[in-house]
Parts: sequence; C-alpha cells; structure tokens
Amino acid sequence: MSRRRIFLVRHGETDWNLAGRLQGGKDIPLNDLGREQAAAAGRVIAEMHPAPERLHYVASPLSRTAGTMAILRATLELRPDDFTRDARFVEISYGRWEGFTWPELRRRDPAAVAVRDGDPWHFQPPGGESYQMLMERVMAGVVTLDDDTVLVTHGGVVRAILHAMAGMPKAEAADLPVRQGAVYVVGEGGFELAIP
Repeated sequence: MSRRRIFLVRHGETDWNLAGRLQGGKDIPLNDLGREQAAAAGRVIAEMHPAPERLHYVASPLSRTAGTMAILRATLELRPDDFTRDARFVEISYGRWEGFTWPELRRRDPAAVAVRDGDPWHFQPPGGESYQMLMERVMAGVVTLDDDTVLVTHGGVVRAILHAMAGMPKAEAADLPVRQGAVYVVGEGGFELAIP
C-alpha cells in the first residue's frame, strides 16, 4: 500500500465565493482574504512537514489556484512560481449554471435543482460535469503523483478526492463545505484536516 500523502489545499477566497456564485471553470482571481488564506495554508504545511522543499507542488492552472500556490510557496520561502500546473485538477464544470448562486438557480431552474438535490453525485448540470465525471478526470491526475504532494485545487476536486481516496460517501462528499486556508491531508483510506 502506498504511503504517499497529498496535502490538499482549496484556493483562497474570491469575490465570487463571497457572493456564493458557482465558479467552475471561470477564472476569478483571489481577493484580499483569499491571499491571507493562501499564506495561512503555507504556515500549516510548514508545521506539518519538516522539509517542505522536498514536497512536490501541483496546482490547477486557474489564477485563483496558481495565485494561492505562489503565495503558499513564498510563505515557505520557496520560489513562488516553481510548481507544476495540471488542468486535470481544474474545478468541476457547472456549464450554463456558472455565475449563478444556488438561490438564483432554484428560482430559474427549480426542476433541475430538485433532480440535483436527489442525487448530487451523478447529476450533470446543463453543459457541465457530474461529480462522477470529475472524479474520473481528477484521479487520472492523482495516479501520476508519485511523491508526497501539495495540491492546490478547488472545492469540487477536494470532494472527489475525499470520496475516491478516503472513502467519504458520495452524498456526503458532494455537499461537503470545503474550508479555504485549511489543509486536507489524504492518504489511502483516510484524511485529516489541519486548520490554521
């Protein structure tokens, strides 16, 4: 059994997070709090790992994740831009739902949201991805991570990995509130949450 660990970090806050808007593949930058959360995640990793310079660093290429990684690495006194960008770790696509809040969607498309509420793991928004589809894309990237890795990614990706690697039930994973600025340390069969 692999002893590899993944230090999962959700990107820091954006203005769309603050407004409750579904971001998906939209490239929304960090806000001031998001930058503070990125530095906090770096401090958590410094406390958890004795030699952060020996970890592998991978991020989704969107600006909110790449920006979080750059700040996290600077906090660890590592070169901010020296990390791998991998599009397999981009957020779940919400398709035509991107940019809307859940209250707006419940008014605009109540029938589809009701279907989603009944099976959030397998539901595919119009033009978007289901969590099942996301998990298959993400795990194709995870299997290439041979060493202990800091992975800066998105809430949906964290949920997919917690189901696939830590055994979190699908319905629980799909609606899990994923914290910003925290680190989810995932090994085969379990995870721990480290909070700044």
